[in-house]
Amino acid sequence: MTETGNSRPPATAAVGRDTIRLVGLRARGRHGCLPAERELGQEFVVDVTLHLDTAPAAAADDLTKTVDYGALAVELVRIIEGEPVNLIETLAERLASACLAHEVVEAAEVSVHKPSAPIPVPFGDVVVTIRRGRA
Repeated sequence: MTETGNSRPPATAAVGRDTIRLVGLRARGRHGCLPAERELGQEFVVDVTLHLDTAPAAAADDLTKTVDYGALAVELVRIIEGEPVNLIETLAERLASACLAHEVVEAAEVSVHKPSAPIPVPFGDVVVTIRRGRA
């Protein structure tokens, strides 16, 4: 029990552990090692989890104290649709860097799905997930 008489820890114990998630962000890109992937392109699906403290934004009811996830989604789509890379690992790094460019973001987890990867056997999805934080 805490000093307040309940078993829950004080609210400050969770500072920095809040998340904002964008799930299933879709865009067409030309990433891959094969010439056909660069020529034709394919759909990529991205999931992003941002780790940050949302308390200041909530207390002030102020969008400038958090991440505008609509604007971030547009930014991430531009990266997916932008300069091609060979590996989805590289694409994931670029997306994570864009997330961490928002100063309130403490860490980001990015999953890049390549559901139409050129694999010669039946499969459901290929996913690369990375976790990056501030140095």
